[in-house]
Amino acid sequence: MKALVLCGGIPQIELMKDLKELGIICILADMNENVVGRKYADKFYKVSVLDVDGVKQLAIFEKVDFIITVCADQVLKVMAQVSEELGLPCYIDFNTSINVSDKSYMKRIFVENNIPTSKFVIMDKFDENEINFLRYPLIVKPIDSYSSRGVRKVSDIQELKKAFCEALEISRDKKVVIEEFVEGNELTVDAYVEEGTVHILCVSKLDKIPGSDKFVIYRTNYPAGISEEIYIKIKEIAQKITDAFKLKNTPMLIQGITDNGTFSVVEFCARTGGGDKFRLIKKVSGFDVIKAVIDLTLGNKPHLELIKYDNQYIIDEFLYCKEGVFNHLEGFEEILSENIISEYYQLKTKGTECGEIRSSGDRVAYLTIEADSYEELIEKHKIVNNRIKVVDNNGKDILRHDLLDSFEK
Repeated sequence: MKALVLCGGIPQIELMKDLKELGIICILADMNENVVGRKYADKFYKVSVLDVDGVKQLAIFEKVDFIITVCADQVLKVMAQVSEELGLPCYIDFNTSINVSDKSYMKRIFVENNIPTSKFVIMDKFDENEINFLRYPLIVKPIDSYSSRGVRKVSDIQELKKAFCEALEISRDKKVVIEEFVEGNELTVDAYVEEGTVHILCVSKLDKIPGSDKFVIYRTNYPAGISEEIYIKIKEIAQKITDAFKLKNTPMLIQGITDNGTFSVVEFCARTGGGDKFRLIKKVSGFDVIKAVIDLTLGNKPHLELIKYDNQYIIDEFLYCKEGVFNHLEGFEEILSENIISEYYQLKTKGTECGEIRSSGDRVAYLTIEADSYEELIEKHKIVNNRIKVVDNNGKDILRHDLLDSFEK
């Protein structure tokens, strides 16, 4: 068998490894010729994963048996559309892929089904009269963005107009969501829907770069430190979403805000979390979401066994840099061998220019720290912060240590 894999990031590397274990040939499509997953593919093509015609022609040319990706919501639509047009198997149909990726449709369904979410409007051209009922600060985002691209927080009409134009330019469907900002801790909920019933796999807390109008994640914390009351509410809301969008068998990711016993949904998608989240899910729930997507695509329905949670503390640090040209990492192999970190991965190649942080795509590397107690976690984190460097062409450490410092304060 032959699979066309869309995107070549960390989750797709795991996907290709699992496919190869099944004896399946992997054809990789990605616009980045230096994408980290290229060396894991049997064949690589420089094709935009958002180009429906390009993906379709590649699938026909290579005579693939199926098209697959994980952890990518906008790519999900391309996978589903091309699969449907070519009669190839896919775990999600095209119509559902649109519904779970289009933020305008999503917000409307939330309101119609009493799923808590912030007040909002959808506009394709700016009209100040349409936002009179909204209260600042506001969040502006394209209806079809990913990795926080084009998402901005604004505090007045001047900032709003500028952010609206930027978001409209990014949006492929030329529509923008403007919604009220909700205070609280941001949570990401990874779940799996089996025969229409939702099962919560992992709830983690997100830290986003402070002092910025953008919403870029730099740390994932597990456990999230939520009460049993909030957990129950999250599960009830996740089931409401499952029912409203008629989801049957699929991974699911929900992003929301919790504050004072409430949980407000920001957005969701029929996929698992990006980055290294698939590993975190497996560690805390025992469920392999990557293999589940493969099984579903091949016509098998994975059964979710009894989930066993442990008390382990786990954080994923996503590393960003100050201005400079990336040369190499230092200290990572040493702390890995000493079991200070459990894993790390370099995401950028030598010669990459670093500077303004616009989205999660600007991460240079990530690392994971695991501990049996919070005190051990703090101690390991201090060692990591003191010993790792991201070195530029001038021999200077350009790592944003200030983001690491925030965990220890």
